[in-house]
Amino acid sequence: MQHGGAGVSRQATPRSPRRVDTGAVGRLPVPFGQFIVKVHGRCNLACRYCYLYEGPDHTWRARPAAAAPAVLERTADRIAEHAAAHGLRDVALVLHGGEPLLAGVDRLAALADRVRDLVPADCTVHTTVQTNATLLTDARIAALARHGIRIGISLDGGLASHNTRRTDHAGRPSWPAASRGARLLADRHPDAYAGILTVVDPRTDPVEMYESLLALCPPALDLLLPHGNWTNPPPGLPGTGTAPAGPGSGRPTPYGDWLITVFDRWWPAAHRETRVRLFEECIALLLGLPAATESLGLDPVNAIVVETDGSIEQVDSLKSAYDTAAATGLDVFRHTFDDALGHPGVAARQAGADALAAACRACPLLTVCGGGHYAHRYRADNGFTNPSVYCADLERLVRHIAGRLSDATAGAHR
Repeated sequence: MQHGGAGVSRQATPRSPRRVDTGAVGRLPVPFGQFIVKVHGRCNLACRYCYLYEGPDHTWRARPAAAAPAVLERTADRIAEHAAAHGLRDVALVLHGGEPLLAGVDRLAALADRVRDLVPADCTVHTTVQTNATLLTDARIAALARHGIRIGISLDGGLASHNTRRTDHAGRPSWPAASRGARLLADRHPDAYAGILTVVDPRTDPVEMYESLLALCPPALDLLLPHGNWTNPPPGLPGTGTAPAGPGSGRPTPYGDWLITVFDRWWPAAHRETRVRLFEECIALLLGLPAATESLGLDPVNAIVVETDGSIEQVDSLKSAYDTAAATGLDVFRHTFDDALGHPGVAARQAGADALAAACRACPLLTVCGGGHYAHRYRADNGFTNPSVYCADLERLVRHIAGRLSDATAGAHR
């Protein structure tokens, strides 16, 4: 599943970050504030489009299915060490997979409790589990909630017809179990409900998709672009053989068009039906306010992954580019998270505009778009120094939201 951790903030608040050599002269790295822990590295579903198990990266095959207790304990130690060293007031702990519930609720609870017990007293740990919802039961949800673990759900939409490609390993549909789990969460444990993560599919009807998800009562909705790039383009977009062009390229914008249709349904609603993080962050950035999403803006990425064998890796989205793209060569037994801050790949993700293509640096939308998601810039012949493969889509979306915001502001002053 794609990362999202619906409802989890990406940016921690350091009091006094310690200087770490990132190879960039004078640059002070941002401490990690979001720790994505792979408690289970396999999934009970076999989604045909999954970039993690069906994509170019094969590192998962050599790793243990589940993280051993020693890995989870050492990971908790390292998180607490990092929080103390950098004076973090907030830490986001994301229990991830695969399907993390395959590890069992007791193991998830033990990790959450250990991190909470070890971090400094003035540091708050926000724990979320990101699940496909098929294994959710009332008892499991209640147990997670007792341990302060909120639940984010990954779905392709709110109807059975939206989830036909999400099947188990025997080819059986996942929707009956997933919808049952989602409704249990919404109806009986709304305080534990973090939200829904959905990957945009321009072949679906955007309003139907949005309203079907509203029926599951999510407090927040993350709309994510599929992890494609110039070498392996997402459905409906050209890739290799076309020059990575900047804004105004005239490329088709099926993803931007889809998102605009959802925005125009969401924006004028009589009351805020749910938070849509992509839209809210775009509005904040247009207003010059701080915002934190991996797909927009220039804020440094502060997320790091711990795999089931204890390896410290960059975020999973990089695995959509090429085999071992997320690897750092580090692990929680021999290295600290400060060591990971010094990794060139992590430094590049924190370099802001300096890491962008010339076309992006010259773009008037730079501070809002931020070059788009790092993984979506990849091209096999020159790496990540390109505009996003979604550049035209993002430009269309940002300009549309800016126009609607301008109209609303003008109307308020009439």
